[in-house]
Amino acid sequence: MTSAKIVKVNKPYSFEMLEDDLSKINKKYKEKLKIQSIGTSHFGRDIWAIKLGTGKKNVVLIGSHHGREWMTSLMLMKMLESYASTYNKRTFLGFKSNQIFNDVSIWFVPMLNPDGVTIQQNDLKSFPSKHQRLLVKMNDGSKDFKRWKANGLGIDLNRQYPAGWESLDREPASPWYRFYKGKEPLESKEVRCLTNFIKDIDPTIAIAYHTAGREIYWNYKNGENLKRDKWMAKKISKITGYKLAVPDQNATGGGFTDWFITTYHRPAMTIEISYLVGETNPPLSTFHKEWKRNRNVGIKIAKEAKKISN
Repeated sequence: MTSAKIVKVNKPYSFEMLEDDLSKINKKYKEKLKIQSIGTSHFGRDIWAIKLGTGKKNVVLIGSHHGREWMTSLMLMKMLESYASTYNKRTFLGFKSNQIFNDVSIWFVPMLNPDGVTIQQNDLKSFPSKHQRLLVKMNDGSKDFKRWKANGLGIDLNRQYPAGWESLDREPASPWYRFYKGKEPLESKEVRCLTNFIKDIDPTIAIAYHTAGREIYWNYKNGENLKRDKWMAKKISKITGYKLAVPDQNATGGGFTDWFITTYHRPAMTIEISYLVGETNPPLSTFHKEWKRNRNVGIKIAKEAKKISN
């Protein structure tokens, strides 16, 4: 994967950097890629989806549900570029990657929450001045936004999905830098864009990347598919070295993977990269180690999807 040189990992990964990298990757690998906007954030930033491969089956990997988790966007962009650069070569899992891409296409949604990422990186000048004051209020009066998880309106995107939404805690009761679930599920524009996109591509497996904790969540009312889904999560645990979360019988839901599992009855995982860092983004010094753990995940789930009869 030495030819993957476009995505740089030496500074915080912004929405502008992502768009710039996408433009360069598209120029270099356009015959292998399909890039589309699946909609826009509340403040008009495009939510990009990139398809690699020609397979009729799809898998999807999603980054940055939360503003402070932009390292997951960097991870997915690095994965996209690396896979595109090795598309026609014998690659790291011992089979020709272009063969799997003939059967299964990998979709990347690297930054679901571009407004939240922009806020977390303290780039408030792109928001209306009246809204900047609101953001400070939602951030408990602080002008340091390093802990920001929500979208641009103070809604936590990973508490916006219909599965189990009702049982989520109602606190905080108004827009806040984290945990506010909104007045109703699918209220946020970003989540509506993603759920509509998922319905369109009908993926066999879905992965949502988060930070932090080096843990894999795979279980939410999996029913008759419990064994299959646990087996698949174990395979991802083995290649990443991340521990499998112990299923919580009283899990409340509201998250993307909860919704995907209960809607499609197919495997979905939330993969938490990096060690625990508290209320901030993981330091860039962790990226190289996390990349080594995760670089094979996309190809691995494509390979696993090929075995599943939809």
